[in-house]
Amino acid sequence: MADFAALLTEQIPRLRRYARALVGTQGADDLVQDSLERAWSRRHLWTGQGELRPWLFTILHHLYVNQVRHRVHAPPLDPLPDEEPPALAPSRHEAALEWRDMERALAELSVDHREVLLLVGLEQLDYAEVATVLNVPPGTVMSRLARARAALRRALQEPPRARLRRVK
Repeated sequence: MADFAALLTEQIPRLRRYARALVGTQGADDLVQDSLERAWSRRHLWTGQGELRPWLFTILHHLYVNQVRHRVHAPPLDPLPDEEPPALAPSRHEAALEWRDMERALAELSVDHREVLLLVGLEQLDYAEVATVLNVPPGTVMSRLARARAALRRALQEPPRARLRRVK
């Protein structure tokens, strides 16, 4: 039991990062807490084979899907934390603008595409693990990832849409 608790504790930062990317900073802690509670109460179901991380991400994903189903209107995503990306370009201002553009492009992706992109790119799960987490075939993971990357590329190459309006 102590081993499971230690393994579970190691995964909390990754769970929080994925939860923040899904629901924003407001609901991330609650989602992680619910996931940890569910994992602890069902620890007897984990076989002990392989890594614990995909199993925990599956639990978190299912809880997130249940929350979305029960919500009538989804609140807009909060921007990612004000932390700087790990490797900044020489200019802080330029890097901040690039970071903002990336946040905007990620927020414009569909939930399916954003989930796959975050699990593969940010959490570095392999395709089989992502397929298990999302309960879809591996081919679906690959096609969603390709579409997400293409949409992200397009969004980052296009200039941002002007939101100004004429005032008389």
